[in-house]
Amino acid sequence: MKAEIIAVGTELLLGQIVNTNARYLSQGLAALGIDVFFQTVVGDNDARIRQAIETARSRADLLLFTGGLGPTMDDLTKDVLAGYLGRRILIHEPTMEAMERFFASRGSHMVESNRRQANWIEGSEPLENEAGLAVGNALEQDGTRYILLPGPPKEMVPMFEGPATRWLLAEIGAGAPLHSRILRFAGIGESRLEHELIDLIESQSDPTIAPYAKEGEVAIRLSSKSADEAQALDRIERMAQRIRERLGAHIYAEEDISLEEAVLRRLRTRRMRVSVAESCTGGLLAELITGIPGSSGEFLGGIVTYTNTMKHKLLGIPLAQLDGPDAPGAVSASTAALMAQRVAETTGSDWGVSVTGVAGPGSSEGKPVGLVYIGIARKGGEVQTHELNAGGNRDMVRIRAAKHALYRLWLALAE
Repeated sequence: MKAEIIAVGTELLLGQIVNTNARYLSQGLAALGIDVFFQTVVGDNDARIRQAIETARSRADLLLFTGGLGPTMDDLTKDVLAGYLGRRILIHEPTMEAMERFFASRGSHMVESNRRQANWIEGSEPLENEAGLAVGNALEQDGTRYILLPGPPKEMVPMFEGPATRWLLAEIGAGAPLHSRILRFAGIGESRLEHELIDLIESQSDPTIAPYAKEGEVAIRLSSKSADEAQALDRIERMAQRIRERLGAHIYAEEDISLEEAVLRRLRTRRMRVSVAESCTGGLLAELITGIPGSSGEFLGGIVTYTNTMKHKLLGIPLAQLDGPDAPGAVSASTAALMAQRVAETTGSDWGVSVTGVAGPGSSEGKPVGLVYIGIARKGGEVQTHELNAGGNRDMVRIRAAKHALYRLWLALAE
């Protein structure tokens, strides 16, 4: 079965809301063995929604809508689909009664527009909304199936996982589900990763190999579609092993977690703690780490020493190291090493990590934009320094530098 997801809402087109529903539904449908070949976003406009339906019907067996089920006049999904299919809009009395009880319990008056959330397409299967008020719909006509879900994820997710999935399985049965594994990489760019795996990518059949990239990290999704889960997982594992043999030093996780979470897990396992000293990243490294719940057990703190004065005052870096005709300068391997050592000593952590470089837009100390030095200091051990030439604009340099520092710490923790 082929499905198309149609997200309805002008706010999506304007970028005011991110369409996270499409990603969730694509994964949920794949787990049911239903292929999603197209995703459409359409505004709150009668003619354009109708056109989206017409186009989707020509290439999909299942049309799954999100959004446009609310109480306002621009919530048009049910009205447009009912009109397109030649069906009436009726009131779903159980939903209406539930709404009346809801407003009465809050001591508030239910305005007339709220009744629209109980609208129901004649002859459809009502889908109960456990987390909200608007009833969903599921129906089949002329060989095409339609599911209408609310837009807010807190309402959409339980409706899809509950009544919508039950209706789908009753209608079509369970197909061959898609089994997947994520391999996450750091310290390697998308182009080089593809170069190293190009023969596997070009000859792929089952499992399929799908690379995904974001700043500072790359991921590969290995997927196999089979009713026999053990057989699918075996095919995935054999391909994963071939990739490990080539790029194992860059694989930091075989699940969908971030690099910072992988680093924190490794620190936790070793009962160690880390602190950071940042210059060009301006606190971004500390922000990434503290974005992980529970990071306080492994992260003691960070110091942002953006200027030479602060590097001297807060970390005790000699001014002769930072400035002068013969000084290595703030952007140097030796300064990165001192910063990492001093932040570890100052905070009493097992590891100190430093980042210093030129984020741009202009050069500094006669050194080019994108030149970054990272220091990794272990208590009682030697200090490692690493040079990174991070291309891109200011934001790209900062995130690539922070991610590379995490990758270097991850590697050091493995030694």
